[in-house]
Amino acid sequence: MKLLVTGGAGFIGSNFIHYWLNKYQADEIINLDLLTYAGNLDNLKGVENNPRYHFVQGDIADFDLVNKLVKGVDLIVHFAAESHVDRSIADSGIFIKTNVVGTGVLLEAARLNGNVRFHHVSTDEVFGSLAYNEARFNEKTAYNPHSPYSASKAGSDHLVRAYFYTYKLPVTISNCSNNYGPYQYPEKLIPLFITNLLMGKKVPVYGQGKNIRDWIQVADHNRGIDLIIKQGKIGETYCLGGNSEVTNLEITKKILTLLGKDESQIEYVPDRLGHDWRYGIDFSKAQRELGFMPEYTLDTGLAETVNWYKDNQSWWKKLKNN
Repeated sequence: MKLLVTGGAGFIGSNFIHYWLNKYQADEIINLDLLTYAGNLDNLKGVENNPRYHFVQGDIADFDLVNKLVKGVDLIVHFAAESHVDRSIADSGIFIKTNVVGTGVLLEAARLNGNVRFHHVSTDEVFGSLAYNEARFNEKTAYNPHSPYSASKAGSDHLVRAYFYTYKLPVTISNCSNNYGPYQYPEKLIPLFITNLLMGKKVPVYGQGKNIRDWIQVADHNRGIDLIIKQGKIGETYCLGGNSEVTNLEITKKILTLLGKDESQIEYVPDRLGHDWRYGIDFSKAQRELGFMPEYTLDTGLAETVNWYKDNQSWWKKLKNN
């Protein structure tokens, strides 16, 4: 197959490209990425000279470029998104352009070029927030986004479904919990805390650190996407989670322990505006229909991730200094 991967220089997309090229030796990938602050070609060391890999710098909202790239493509895997909640609170405009308008451009190009198979990567944040004892999010959970970021992702999900129902575009959607692993930009919680501690800095914990997140190692996420692409039902949505719900304070303490630090390194900071209380994913549909099951526990995945950031300090130090 020939794939167009959007956002392939970002965290999840670059891990996906490594995974796919290694597993499917006959497939070819075009990576379309604008190279914003979170896009980093260093994430793709080792594949840049692969004859089956081609990089194009460009904007998913540029219809002429996208339409040209989609010609002859068998599959679009759409990762490209603005994704940092704090940045969306400060300035929502780029989130709307990239996440909503950009997705619309991709869908229209897919429609005009023979209804190209389209997989859309989304987030559990479109569902809003859970109480402590509330059932986990699943594919039937009503949308209730609480930030400009999650609202823009909800809008993109709705567009994808609309193209399925209106134009019969062969789409699937995955809504995933919080990812972690190699190549994650160090503004996100886990790499921020690891890199701060490696630099002798404290870690900023929002509020009292009681907010709960479900964490999935990025390789498990990409295995789930692979299963959806190969076996998922057209028009369907699949939730992917890591079965690893913990409070932000709990994951902070795990990182501190792995790095031999104590709780004096925690700095409690004012809570984020509109901070969602809890995310949790019920991935039983993906488990039942696709055989999806995360291979990493949070402890094994976190230990591996800490070691990666220890061993790749030249990768992240230049980003921290930007």
